[in-house]
Amino acid sequence: MLRLSLLTGAVWLCAATLAYCADTVGFKDVDLGEGGDRALHVAVWYPTGYKVNQAIVGENRVFYGVSAIKDAAPEPEVHPLIVLSHGYGGSWRNLSWLASDLAALGYIVAAPDHPGTTTFDEDPQQAARHWERPHDLSRVIDGLIADAEIGGQVDSTRIGAIGHSLGGWTVAALAGGRFDTQRFKSDCEKNSSPRACALSNELGLGNQTLENSMADPRVGAFVSLDLGAARGFSPESLAGVNKPFLIASAGVDIGDMPAMLESGYLAENLPKSTSTYVQIPDAMHFTFMQLCKPGAAKLIEAETPGDGIVCKDGGTRGRAEIHREISYLVSGFLAQALPVKR
Repeated sequence: MLRLSLLTGAVWLCAATLAYCADTVGFKDVDLGEGGDRALHVAVWYPTGYKVNQAIVGENRVFYGVSAIKDAAPEPEVHPLIVLSHGYGGSWRNLSWLASDLAALGYIVAAPDHPGTTTFDEDPQQAARHWERPHDLSRVIDGLIADAEIGGQVDSTRIGAIGHSLGGWTVAALAGGRFDTQRFKSDCEKNSSPRACALSNELGLGNQTLENSMADPRVGAFVSLDLGAARGFSPESLAGVNKPFLIASAGVDIGDMPAMLESGYLAENLPKSTSTYVQIPDAMHFTFMQLCKPGAAKLIEAETPGDGIVCKDGGTRGRAEIHREISYLVSGFLAQALPVKR
């Protein structure tokens, strides 16, 4: 029987997909590997039956948050796990809108802050260890499988990964994409991917450690949202990724991340039998981030000129409407690749 979520942001999705919906979504902040040189702060959303202590999480003076029950006990049933990877300079908050929708549909969703490349930790030494990003997601998977009290019991046979921007690169590497540093260097000499090439030194994209495999065979489905630095992956390695892969790109270029050279490259080289490429015509690169409050762009511009673009979209539709389309695409893809079993 269909149960509509009490979370207004997910009601339409449950009704549109005729899917199971949790009564409410729980939320926790946890730390993994505390005290190590790469401790991970992780935000976790999960289905819960609790309906008290509802709060808004992930909100600040620029971005809206999402509604959740903080520290609620997870549902006792086994659920699929989705790990999220944010973009360069972002945080777990960026895809919180999607995390909330997926948790309402019955997924446990976990998003780490990647050390060195997050809003709250811009350590250059950590940022240059770019190969650690896919390993971060593997560590989150380890942590949630080992401790069911965090977000509930994880079905280790149904695990997926979603990433935006540099997070899209992260999940492609987790899928089995192998980085070729010489290929990337040669491509940058042609100035094919201006944004990725400009970040080469900061992210250590010339370090041959990146050429090692970062694949995690436990992950069975992948979603890339307007990724960057795709052209460093060897075509041969991408051709060998035989698991379901959804590639979504922004149709409006922000000036240095043309979809045809990033997401298009990924789509061109992944197996056609297991991958799907969708371009959202009126989305810009930052449309995939959370909803901006009124006046947010001006506020950001006043503090960091040029960064107000994170609140701009490319057409007549608002970001909330585009988010509904993305949620529908992603949830439909996951329903086929990693269905919630009730």
